[in-house]
Amino acid sequence: MRSELVFGAMAHISNQFLLTKLAAKATRKLHRPNTRIQETMNAVLVRFSRANPVAGEQPATRLQVVSSVAEVPSNGTHLKQSVA
Repeated sequence: MRSELVFGAMAHISNQFLLTKLAAKATRKLHRPNTRIQETMNAVLVRFSRANPVAGEQPATRLQVVSSVAEVPSNGTHLKQSVA
């Protein structure tokens, strides 16, 4: 039953809202045409119960902002435009 799969997946992800979000994303990415979406969802929950899907994620400790500066002539003047 799916409830057993959900409880198995909750062993690795205690937050039910995070589990729902991750399961939905994984189901969209793993779904194959001409198959039932329910089967894909069950397969995702089985994968989550075997391994922690969040374990590979590393928290962003330091963000680096990269911007480029382009000079755009406008009415004879040069403006600097920052593009993120």
